Amino acid sequence: FGAAYGTAKSGVGISAMGVLRPEAVVKNIIPVVMAGIIGIYGLVVSVLVSSGLDVKMTLYAGFIQLGAGLSVGLSGMAAGFAVGVVGDAGVRGTAQQPRLFVGMVLILIFAEVLGLYGLIVALILNTKATVGGTCSS
Repeated sequence: FGAAYGTAKSGVGISAMGVLRPEAVVKNIIPVVMAGIIGIYGLVVSVLVSSGLDVKMTLYAGFIQLGAGLSVGLSGMAAGFAVGVVGDAGVRGTAQQPRLFVGMVLILIFAEVLGLYGLIVALILNTKATVGGTCSS
């Protein structure tokens, strides 16, 4: 959901910016690309989790995989929201003042890294689920 929101929100900003400066549309497509990358994080984790599914699975492994999915999903949603809001305002501002471009890209990087943190946590959790641990009583 975050990647879709980020793409839509920054796409609206790019469309509005394209009216003022159509030559800068391709340069300002960066927020849309970054929002799409957030969706790829979720795809990677879903493939890894689905490859670890088994008919006889421990409760421990199931909850670890649920946590991995929630980790990448919720952080991706937050990062997508941030990329969308920053991308929309950033490309509109860049249309009026081109010197804002570098600042916009830096803020987008900091927003994108939130999703990357969730991916890293999900990968670590997924490796713990395949170890074969059990819940101790």
